[in-house]
Amino acid sequence: MYSKELLKGTLKTIVLKLLSENGKMYGYEITQKVKELTDSKILLTEGALYPTLHKLEAAGLIVSQTQNIGKRVRKYYSVTSIGADRAISLANEFVEFVRTMLLLLNPQLSKK
Repeated sequence: MYSKELLKGTLKTIVLKLLSENGKMYGYEITQKVKELTDSKILLTEGALYPTLHKLEAAGLIVSQTQNIGKRVRKYYSVTSIGADRAISLANEFVEFVRTMLLLLNPQLSKK
């Protein structure tokens, strides 16, 4: 498990990237996909995920659509075209950030 601070700083990137790659998904599905892809190293809670989904929707980066599944209503989220562009930009920014952090944490890498 990683610290809440690290996860909080990357949650928008994670959600946008997943929705860009997988089309429409519902909340629980997102949590399970993250768990699966990270070998349970990242476990999203509802308390972290849903506020992020609401913020992304308010910003126009994702849209939601409800669907009746038997007697239940399920809310699906999908990325907008603006959100897809933002997913790419956030992912690239994060990769550069990780490279920079590696240089800070291991200065010998920059000498090679």
